[in-house]
Amino acid sequence: MGGAVQHMGSPGELTKLLSSTQYVVADFYADWCPPCKAIAPKYAELAEQLSIPEYLTFVKVNVDKVPALAQEHGINAMPSFIFFKDGKRVKVNGSLKIEGADWAKLKAAADKMGGLAETKKEAADLK
Repeated sequence: MGGAVQHMGSPGELTKLLSSTQYVVADFYADWCPPCKAIAPKYAELAEQLSIPEYLTFVKVNVDKVPALAQEHGINAMPSFIFFKDGKRVKVNGSLKIEGADWAKLKAAADKMGGLAETKKEAADLK
């Protein structure tokens, strides 16, 4: 397990990843955003701890460099964290999106996604 955060440079990159990875956690951020900078190292730690290739990937989307993705996903505040399962946005712990650098909510949601991904991987390994 474990992996680096992947940076999405285009809508096509995210579309491709969503079609090849069961669960995705996306961080929509801006370089000029102080809360984004503050939570970035913790987000990277989650990616290192929880990523499972093809099952759970953590990505970052710079809203200034890929505005089409920010618009498509209704990003109004940075950072915003969105969760995907099988290419579709899903609620995690009752929320479709976490706005702001709320570490407790982000960690709880990422841990839940990590548990789901681990269960899927174990089931696939048994086949």
